[in-house]
Amino acid sequence: MVWFNPKFIIIGLLLLFFVWISIDLTEFQFEKFKNIPTMFHFIKDQFFPLNWSIMPRLIDASIVTLAMAFLGTFIALLIAIPLSFMSARNTSRHAALYTFNRSMLSGLRSIPEIVFGLIFVVSLGLGPFPAVLAIMLHNIGVLGKLISELIESAETGPQEAMKSVGATRWVAVLFSILPQIWPNVLSHFFYRFEVAIRTSLILGFIGAGGIGQQLFNHFQTFQYKSVATDILVIMILVIVVDFIGGKIRERVI
Repeated sequence: MVWFNPKFIIIGLLLLFFVWISIDLTEFQFEKFKNIPTMFHFIKDQFFPLNWSIMPRLIDASIVTLAMAFLGTFIALLIAIPLSFMSARNTSRHAALYTFNRSMLSGLRSIPEIVFGLIFVVSLGLGPFPAVLAIMLHNIGVLGKLISELIESAETGPQEAMKSVGATRWVAVLFSILPQIWPNVLSHFFYRFEVAIRTSLILGFIGAGGIGQQLFNHFQTFQYKSVATDILVIMILVIVVDFIGGKIRERVI
């Protein structure tokens, strides 16, 4: 059987070794799972019933959160599309330009939004604007890499056909590759938009506003019924964005 191949046995042993090392380093303790019933009792007693009186304030905060996530992701997409064409092997004119752009995208992608957020909050002050910049910069790196990989995997036939009828190189590249990859670009955009909503919650902890700041304030003041309401609104936000994104993708495809 294929599972008894020496290669798979070695891989399995390596995985077991890394799992064992990770358990040791993270102080993972199975006996602590016995506290789960206590956690459920705490949630039942402290989180319910939900505090519906704060809903008007949460709706306003949710709109700010959506605006932060959307604007940061949308601007990132606008910047990432031309950058991705310069970062793909089959559309970049020079190897040096390709290497520079790939390195820049990797650098932006390697810095979490919370780090960008801390830098911008210190330099620009509190509020949603630093959060937008933090989401934008990180997503330029992520979307730039994802779209450049889509460009590299695009079929070359349409591009060659356009060149054969006299189209310039960039016209051929733009109008032959972009229609091929556009559904996947939209899919990546909506996924990153969902991620940005969750990121904006964390950025709210450092003073970026939105529902994340409401959640942080309620945790700090032990208003757990309000925390439960915050969590419910966050779940609804992500589900609605995912639903709308799915419908748009269906129409495009």
